[in-house]
Amino acid sequence: MQYFVYVLKCADATLYTGWTNNLEKRILAHNTLKSGAKYTKTRRPVKLVYAEIYRSRSKAMKREYVLKQLTKAEKVALIKEKMA
Repeated sequence: MQYFVYVLKCADATLYTGWTNNLEKRILAHNTLKSGAKYTKTRRPVKLVYAEIYRSRSKAMKREYVLKQLTKAEKVALIKEKMA
């Protein structure tokens, strides 16, 4: 199974970081369903701007924690680096 760590850009230009085992379904949930994160419900629509793939849930969760500790500027730099 694959696990994804992802960063979303919200409508208010804030960034949201999370992890999932089904990226498409999770983004749909963030944008439309009540099961989306409380943070993103009031900041829709959200757009996927960054993702990493892991083979273990544990590694994905650890990486999510690391990304959540980054400042917004550091996250933006990471996203730009990935796009280059």
